[in-house]
Amino acid sequence: MLTLSKTQQILIGVALAALIIVTRGHHFASINSLPSASLAVFFLAGLYLRPALMFPALLALCTGLDLYSVYFQGVSNFCVTPAYGFLLPAYGTMWLAGRWFAKHYSFSSKAILPLVGSATVAGALSELFSSGGFYFFGGRYPDPTIAEFGARLLKYAPRQFENIGFWLAVAAVVHITFALANGLSRAKA
Repeated sequence: MLTLSKTQQILIGVALAALIIVTRGHHFASINSLPSASLAVFFLAGLYLRPALMFPALLALCTGLDLYSVYFQGVSNFCVTPAYGFLLPAYGTMWLAGRWFAKHYSFSSKAILPLVGSATVAGALSELFSSGGFYFFGGRYPDPTIAEFGARLLKYAPRQFENIGFWLAVAAVVHITFALANGLSRAKA
């Protein structure tokens, strides 16, 4: 099981919030060449951060950035529909998968399969919630069908998996680097 000090959790929480800020949408801090980290951040928050309050805090951050973008930056409100609420179960799925993996974590190669499996299943469910919610309940498509949704899912889901995989790979490199550095510093003490 993964256990971190309160200080480590605070630092990770700040880093995850910063990652959302710089990669989400088109607002004052957006870096357009970086893929969105939102789904991966919710997984990582579930993994690293113990306070359950972090989930609604991250939701509020994402919502605040989206509303700021629409109302103050002139970004299109195309995605802000009644289906916006489907982001709650989409992000919740990623959060819960991170929580699950935290209980099965070990600093060994045995952790790779549970990590990849939990992130993949959660990513797929999250995509179904967010894209399915938008497609069927967003009011943007007059006659939604399962067939058309399937085609749209095949078109857009790979990009979501790329984003999740990219950020989880970055997090894994950072995690391994800190774990090894911590082990070396303990060995020298």
